Amino acid sequence: MEYNPEQHSLKCPKCGHGMSEVSYGDITVDRCGHCLGLWFDTGEADQLKDRWMGDAVDTGFVDEGRKWDSVEDIACPRCHRDMEKTSDPKQPHIWYETCSEHGLFMDAGEFTDYKHETLMDRFRSMIRGAR
Repeated sequence: MEYNPEQHSLKCPKCGHGMSEVSYGDITVDRCGHCLGLWFDTGEADQLKDRWMGDAVDTGFVDEGRKWDSVEDIACPRCHRDMEKTSDPKQPHIWYETCSEHGLFMDAGEFTDYKHETLMDRFRSMIRGAR
């Protein structure tokens, strides 16, 4: 199934609810109205990570996002193929789902953590390690 931008009605890959477009400047991401997870088309997360206050699109809380960690087998909302669980190389405690062709999905609060790498994150990553 090919993605057709004219038929924009993405369903959240974690909870299945509808997603709404949220813009920050010239970047538009999709946010779930239920679990507040975020879908980033390829490259959008990295572009937004470098922007001041880019984390404003992530309105969810980390604790709420963690509730969805048990949902592991999710499909890309664009092509419906299985997504791969991936960790951030700089912050290995952050795990998100990726589609090699279309983008990535982060649970509520994960993008804010991804955007702000701190000394505590480095320490936590050393202790927590891979999941």
